[in-house]
Amino acid sequence: MRTIRILLWLTASVAASAQSATVVVRPKEIHDVLVNPGMGIQTFQRFRGQAIYPDLRWSEVGPEGAVADAAGPVDFPDSSVAYLRWFWWQLEPEQGKYRWDIIDSALNEARKHGQTLDIRLMPYDQSNALPEWYRNSGARRANKPDDKDGKIWSPDADDPQYVKCWSSLILEAGRRYDGHPYLDAVDISTVGYWGEGWGPYLPEWSVQQALLDVYFKAFTRTPLLTNFDEFDALVYGTSRGGGWRLDCWGDMGRPGRNFAHMLDVYPQQIARGGLEDVWRRSPVSLEVCGTPGAWQKWGFDLGPILEQALRWHATTINLKSTKIPDGWKKDFEEFQKQIGYRFVLRRLEHPASVKAGAMAPFKMWWFNAGVAPVYREYWLAVRFGNSVVRVPVDVRKWLPGDAVFEGTLFVDYGIPAGTHKLAVALLDPRTGEPAVRLAIEGRQPDGWYDLGAITVE
Repeated sequence: MRTIRILLWLTASVAASAQSATVVVRPKEIHDVLVNPGMGIQTFQRFRGQAIYPDLRWSEVGPEGAVADAAGPVDFPDSSVAYLRWFWWQLEPEQGKYRWDIIDSALNEARKHGQTLDIRLMPYDQSNALPEWYRNSGARRANKPDDKDGKIWSPDADDPQYVKCWSSLILEAGRRYDGHPYLDAVDISTVGYWGEGWGPYLPEWSVQQALLDVYFKAFTRTPLLTNFDEFDALVYGTSRGGGWRLDCWGDMGRPGRNFAHMLDVYPQQIARGGLEDVWRRSPVSLEVCGTPGAWQKWGFDLGPILEQALRWHATTINLKSTKIPDGWKKDFEEFQKQIGYRFVLRRLEHPASVKAGAMAPFKMWWFNAGVAPVYREYWLAVRFGNSVVRVPVDVRKWLPGDAVFEGTLFVDYGIPAGTHKLAVALLDPRTGEPAVRLAIEGRQPDGWYDLGAITVE
């Protein structure tokens, strides 16, 4: 009897051991440039696969309809985000009559080109006047025709008429586009040239603050980016939850000037404003000062410029859709591998076999090799054959570095017994389809990543 008991115990132990056997998967990391949603180098006033600007200049006037795609390959990095901006005169040629067809077209073009859209609505600049109806409305003017800048009609932004009319445009835009799945971010644009909030005709702070508040009323779901140039506005906008963007990234001191944004303003403003951690919850976006070709012409050292962008935890970069100099392309390729987020599955541990209708233990070790989190929600999911199971994690909290999931997942009753492929993906909640490329091998044509097999009993 003693021998029989021992044999029974051994048999039970072997069965239990087989049942509890675990599989450890260590996916192989890849080092390609990954074009992922909401991050990377943007196209500007253009979409993916469209011709870039041919020299060191670009257009501030955004397109009002579809732009033809290039006939052949385009010498520009692949891109998931298009950045477009338009002047007030384009969007509201008559008071209260808005040309939403312009933004509708841009959103549709972004979708067709596999991109999302970042936008800015701008009041005016030196070459693009305020709408004629506004200038003739009796609104107050800040400058005179014989002033040095008198050729362009600058509004008195303390005038309630300016606040009312500009706010109406922004509020209507918010009602129409806030939360649009193809709208990735909106710049906060208030007064001055390009709406950047600086210049000789700034309103009282209470007015500037009210103009900022309009955006947070209009856009409660779409991320907002605060322009960098006016310190109080920058601090206020980021304190309300906005990210930040600056538009002279790379200025290391242009010829004939004794001032450089990168050396004399930007790093100090971040420290003064206590903005070092904004990137943890809201995006940072940078726009090149001039163009990369101009940087080379001006004799700038590329290394410190790229390094500073990484220290700022940048997610998107606007190069004005101009050519990257040939000698700098490899540097920019390595740069693209570091900006934004970059997810690597280092290790997966799971049972060799699981039971349908039961919970099964899973352990995952992920690594964000980028410099920023992902700011839009995506669902981490595991697939057993054709059955998809969400993993209860918030990937927006995966800051640069390590993240771990150790818990249980439900194995659906309907999964038939047998051996099934095991796969992982980050899904778009809107479509339920894989949306994010991972920095590992094993990607299948449907976007899922093959991790081997698992047996369902």
